[in-house]
Amino acid sequence: MFRTLDDRVIVAPQIAADEIAAAKALGVTLIINNRPDGESPSEPQGAEIEAAAHDAGLDYVAIPVGHGGFSQPQVDAMAAALNGAAGKTLAYCRSGTRSTLLWALARAKAGDVPQTLHEKANGAGYDLTPVAALIDMLATQQ
Repeated sequence: MFRTLDDRVIVAPQIAADEIAAAKALGVTLIINNRPDGESPSEPQGAEIEAAAHDAGLDYVAIPVGHGGFSQPQVDAMAAALNGAAGKTLAYCRSGTRSTLLWALARAKAGDVPQTLHEKANGAGYDLTPVAALIDMLATQQ
């Protein structure tokens, strides 16, 4: 279920409260929710995951991304969250794709090489093609 993007970030499809202990055992100290509440009402909503994360002693941040795409404030929030994490970060959404794409955009903005980001995402089973032009643009702004 958890897929490694790099030594500090893992991604996953929708998690349940009972999976937080497994994330903590992997060294996760921050959970980032990239899924908007109500997207799938039958699945755990943000407040439930946030409460379980806090009960486990983990930090929690919500940076919801709808299917409409990514915004600069979302990229900035993801970058700030990743930079502020004391340990590993687990980011999740419905399938892990939006979390991976947002991670790549944040890392490109931080100066990571686009090809390396593509390789890391591919290694975890995700394709950055939908945001490749944005990754290239952000990377050249450094």
